[in-house]
Amino acid sequence: MKYDVLIAGGGLSGLTAGIRLQKEGMKCAIVSSGQNAMHFSSGSFDILNRMPDGRMVSGPASEIDNLPAYHPYRIIGKDNTVRLFNEIKPFFAGCGIGLTGSVEKNSYRLTPTGDFRPTGLALDDFVLLETKNGSCSRKVMIVNIFGYLDFNTKFIADALERNGMECGICSVRLEEIERLRKNPSEMRSTNISRVLDDDGICGKFADEVNKLLKDEECVVLPAVFGLKNPGIVDVLRDKVKAKVHFVATMPPSVPGIRTQMRLKHVFEEAGGRMFNGDTIVSAKCSGHRVESVFTGNFGDMELKADNYILATGSFFSKGLVSTPDSIYEPLFGIDLLCGESRAEWNNLQFFSKQNYIGYGASVTGNLQALKNGEAFDNLYVIGSVLGGANTLYEGCGAGVAIVTAMRVAEIIAEKQGE
Repeated sequence: MKYDVLIAGGGLSGLTAGIRLQKEGMKCAIVSSGQNAMHFSSGSFDILNRMPDGRMVSGPASEIDNLPAYHPYRIIGKDNTVRLFNEIKPFFAGCGIGLTGSVEKNSYRLTPTGDFRPTGLALDDFVLLETKNGSCSRKVMIVNIFGYLDFNTKFIADALERNGMECGICSVRLEEIERLRKNPSEMRSTNISRVLDDDGICGKFADEVNKLLKDEECVVLPAVFGLKNPGIVDVLRDKVKAKVHFVATMPPSVPGIRTQMRLKHVFEEAGGRMFNGDTIVSAKCSGHRVESVFTGNFGDMELKADNYILATGSFFSKGLVSTPDSIYEPLFGIDLLCGESRAEWNNLQFFSKQNYIGYGASVTGNLQALKNGEAFDNLYVIGSVLGGANTLYEGCGAGVAIVTAMRVAEIIAEKQGE
């Protein structure tokens, strides 16, 4: 099988690149092993929250030139990065995904543990505060679903009360959800959402919330609505007699899975081919050019393309692999930016900055992979498999994934048009 572009990895970066390329008239295929980091997403899209030296960032664009030269934003260049920042909202809107917030100034979101964390953008489900000490309302009712353990109402109440809000805590019990409690493992966000996706059941939930309300101006709910029916979020907001704010739950993430499913749908609707539940296991190269790849499901059948994109993610998704004394990229053996000795990889203080998070592929200015210092002609690297950005510490994972994907899609489209 022959394609214009073959993408290894069906997460945020792989799908973004695939959609952009399909809409440029390319014939693309994505090989995706299954779950990806979007299934654990908070529903926010961090652009750049903190500099490598620990200094907090208020305006991401203004700090790009202060990042290390090997950071993906610096490799792409400030002008390209800022331009692509500004394309994020329109791109997602075109995919039927609404975003709130700004790429110019960070806002704050409430996390499942009750902390306020900076972010640039978030799904429309969520409310962002302008400051860390901001208030969404004077009196707040925090409502959980009876028996659901992945939404800690006490943590959230403590955080809001520190910001001067008066909080009450209660729970709603519905017969339709009670059936899930026969097996404790079924009381997960995705299973609850499948029940609440029904307009009638969601309406019953809203009625129960309204019965609990006294003089509260705001209701805080777990983000377990709209897995396959995104419109249910608006239905709930219309029916509840107070402002509704959603807070992300512990994984699995309903908003994250919904976003991934929507992007996948848009990619396939544009003509892209998705090979789900499959993994690239080896590649055939000639000099500095990838000729074809082989997957677990297709066996000896070659998948060929003019260009290839590596979007396999970091250690979590096995895009990078570590042994007791080395770190390597398993498909192409490309050059990595990483510490030479194991002692450099991590900090024994668990909550401190962990260096290994920033390890990944070394690339050219056009995000082409390097091997033994020489660039591949037709292999590009995007997303968290790239080195140079400690995405967890710096809070830039979504920004790097989206911007590098958009930039590579541009480069390939320009090359194909020559």
